[in-house]
Amino acid sequence: MTAIAMSFPDSLNRVPLVRASMSLLRRSMTLALAIAAPLGGALSGQQPASPSAAERQYPSSWDTTLTKRADIKSAMALIEKNFPVQLEEWIKLTEMPAKSGQEKARATYIKAVFEKEKLKTSVDSIGNVIGVRKGTGGGPTIAIMAHMDVVFPNETPKKVRRSGDTLFAPGVGDNTASVANMLATIRTMNATRFTHKGDIIFIATVQEEVGLKGAAYWLEHNSRPDLLIAPDGAYGSVSYGALGIYWTKYVFTSPGGHTLASRGRPTPVRALAEAIDRLYQLQYSALPDGAVINIGQIHGGNIFNAIPQELYFTVDLRSTDPVLLDSLDRLITKTTQEVADKHKIGLKVEVDQKNQAGGTAAQLAPARAHPLVQTAVDINRFLGISAGMPGAQEAVPTGATDANPGVVRKIPSIA
Repeated sequence: MTAIAMSFPDSLNRVPLVRASMSLLRRSMTLALAIAAPLGGALSGQQPASPSAAERQYPSSWDTTLTKRADIKSAMALIEKNFPVQLEEWIKLTEMPAKSGQEKARATYIKAVFEKEKLKTSVDSIGNVIGVRKGTGGGPTIAIMAHMDVVFPNETPKKVRRSGDTLFAPGVGDNTASVANMLATIRTMNATRFTHKGDIIFIATVQEEVGLKGAAYWLEHNSRPDLLIAPDGAYGSVSYGALGIYWTKYVFTSPGGHTLASRGRPTPVRALAEAIDRLYQLQYSALPDGAVINIGQIHGGNIFNAIPQELYFTVDLRSTDPVLLDSLDRLITKTTQEVADKHKIGLKVEVDQKNQAGGTAAQLAPARAHPLVQTAVDINRFLGISAGMPGAQEAVPTGATDANPGVVRKIPSIA
């Protein structure tokens, strides 16, 4: 999620308790059981019995008979029983400071839980907290990532307010709910002595809100997992794609000068104005397969009576198409440089982040066909979880979550 949440705190930072969190937790737990359980299915090359029309199109490892197993019935019952305890932990986590890059309080708490639950626990150089639950062998290694950070400054009041079945607080949904669900899933697995073939690596990541940095760091410095799941703040459609996001600052510089001496002299104001106008005239196709460009910030100048020495604007460029993303990025820089040269103004280009695109729907057809995606879709259906607004897709080839770095690396990944 982006900082737009700060502009709409009431609408974006409230979570209906029973409807939202229990659905999230049931999906999280059921997905982990369906994929990690030593039961065969499409992930091991077999088709489930009596496949539905969707399953005939896309393979799935989901089988409703799974819910009749004694250990899994016990696990699902325990989730319901322990929800009041999870709720208190969820509130506790929400009220901890966790601005991106400043997640230490939550990290310390989560590390203690991982250690208490006997996971092989570590903290990496960027601050991710990792807990490995060993498998019996022979199954896929699954990475489950839930980011600890929120978009809100640490000084933002975080006291949780409860009204009926709804919690109100900054960051209570994105992504504190998923962190609480991850901890509840671990406890439930341990309490029911649930076994799985492959290792499950639980990762509480940092700095998701400022460029997915924790997830990318972990993937760069560890062995490649077979599957990646990133529960993130909401429920509905299953995301299997990666929206590329490039953030760039364009800084215009000049010697400046007093107003009385400004006539006819180069000014970065005119250069900035022309550059922005030209960028908004660029022609390109729209999302979902095209792109979007937004100029979100304009800053500069200190006083009324002088040519500013420095002005800048920022560009938020997004596309699922990696070729289009890079070509537009080059075109934006080229256009801005041309304007700066025309006005005899200096230009500095500062890259804030470059999160790569996973591909268009057509380019991601192999990813959609992986059983992980349809398994999650089938579990949503089984649990009665809607894809969202009427007509919304059950699986979407885009996303801006910790799953993105996995998608870009061709790891089967969903959020």
